[in-house]
Amino acid sequence: MKIWNKIFFAALFALTLAGSAFAQQVQIPRESPRAELVQTVGDTRMTIVYHRPSTKGREVWGKLVPFGAVWRTGANENTTFEVSENVKINGQDLPAGKYGLHTIPNKDEWTIIFSKKNDEWGSFTYKPENDALRIKTKPETRPNSLETMMFEFEEVTPTTATAVIRWERLKVPFTIQVVGVQDRVLGKLRQQIAGATDATKAQPYVGSRMTAANFIVDNKIKSAYADAAIWVDEALKVREAFNTLRGKARIAAEMGNYKDAVTYGEKAVTVGKAAQPAVNADLMANFEKEVASWKTKQ
Repeated sequence: MKIWNKIFFAALFALTLAGSAFAQQVQIPRESPRAELVQTVGDTRMTIVYHRPSTKGREVWGKLVPFGAVWRTGANENTTFEVSENVKINGQDLPAGKYGLHTIPNKDEWTIIFSKKNDEWGSFTYKPENDALRIKTKPETRPNSLETMMFEFEEVTPTTATAVIRWERLKVPFTIQVVGVQDRVLGKLRQQIAGATDATKAQPYVGSRMTAANFIVDNKIKSAYADAAIWVDEALKVREAFNTLRGKARIAAEMGNYKDAVTYGEKAVTVGKAAQPAVNADLMANFEKEVASWKTKQ
């Protein structure tokens, strides 16, 4: 009899597991659907995962979402905020990681909370001792009402973005600044150059050096100008083309040597106009304007 009991319970357990696996595969429609918002800023991936409640004719602020109470900032499971590198939120440090995102709405000011606990159901078990960061922000009133709550990223630059919570007529922003992006990118570019030492393989050798030099000039990283000048010279020895001559002219101008900037700039224009395929017309026109401006500074 004991053997049959064991067989019965083993079969029941197997059926339960099979049913559970099947349930996990079926996407059940939800009143507040899941949403995932991803944005890259610099070299940093930012991800917000949340569920979107709808107004459905209800009064939201101060009623459906009470003032002065911790809110899950969405519906269902914990809203999460994840960054792949260290950032600053409204000027305050937040290390790379995944956080539970909660808020405390009020009429004139909101508190936004980044919790080290990111796997809870809503905010029902939220504890202040798990806070990684709290910041304050001001809500803004919008003319048009939004039925279903959403997050979005606005004003995205190479190092910053504004995250926005929007629902009904409110817009609640907070700023995100990526920390140390130039140092990280330059470090990786240096590694590429260190790995591209064979000048007979022109593409990786020249490409790695020109990419690094252009990044330094574009971002005006003055502490690395000397390195950029060396890398451009190394690239020029292998390939004298519009991009290498232009790179030589630009770093010379950044270092205040406008005579060389004009010399190499004019040569770059001549070589570029004769190149096949032709250099992008807008790029050429803009570069010619740069060369003309350097001539006034000689």
